[in-house]
Amino acid sequence: MVKVAIFVDVQNVYYTVREAYKSNFDYNKFWSEVTAGREVVKACAYAIDKGDQKQREFQNILRAIGFEVKLKPFIQRSDGSAKGDWDVGITLDAMEYAEQSDVVVLVSGDGDFDLLVNKIRVVYGRKVEVYGVPQLTASSLMSEASEFIAIDKELLLV
Repeated sequence: MVKVAIFVDVQNVYYTVREAYKSNFDYNKFWSEVTAGREVVKACAYAIDKGDQKQREFQNILRAIGFEVKLKPFIQRSDGSAKGDWDVGITLDAMEYAEQSDVVVLVSGDGDFDLLVNKIRVVYGRKVEVYGVPQLTASSLMSEASEFIAIDKELLLV
């Protein structure tokens, strides 16, 4: 059976899907699609924790689906801007689990991941599937992927 490792940039998916479709990503449909006929080696969803009840409920839904939820605290800077991204954490985990997997799935449109995707493909010889909103996904990330899968109406909550 094909072994898969799944890494979801929750903030990126939330904001890109919301901007493009005024909707939400359907994590259940995604899970069914990406795990069909595959053995899950690792599945992580990376999120920012603001500590509110609605967010905790969402995180519990992700856990029930099968994701390990990794959280970072939301940091509000004195100038009003906010900080909280998981790029380094996602990269470290993806590199760690690439060797144990046949396919690595990354859900993000962030162009910073193009180097990671290239390394997993070239150095580890693994297939990398990238899921993203086409018009909001970096072209460099799409071109580095073994396969780019568009997040479209099929993967949205109705």
